[in-house]
Amino acid sequence: MNYLKAVFWDYPQFTDPLDLRRFLREKSDSDAYLWAMQRFLEHGRAVDALGFFKIEEISDSLSKLKLTPYCRKKWKRITEVYGNAPGK
Repeated sequence: MNYLKAVFWDYPQFTDPLDLRRFLREKSDSDAYLWAMQRFLEHGRAVDALGFFKIEEISDSLSKLKLTPYCRKKWKRITEVYGNAPGK
């Protein structure tokens, strides 16, 4: 199953992991990067989001993202717990 279809159901060009990584690299300093992160946080599984974004950058970006209250609370907790894990 392609987990990216759950995140980008309406953007088929982003359902290929290599294409998505290329897009994220090219847009790393733009609103498009934050848009993609927001999509992952709202619609993807945490394990998949963490495969594309570092926990620290998610934590640093939470205040900039338009997330539902539930999603914001969930990711705030994830970043608090796993952002401070030993070895980080």
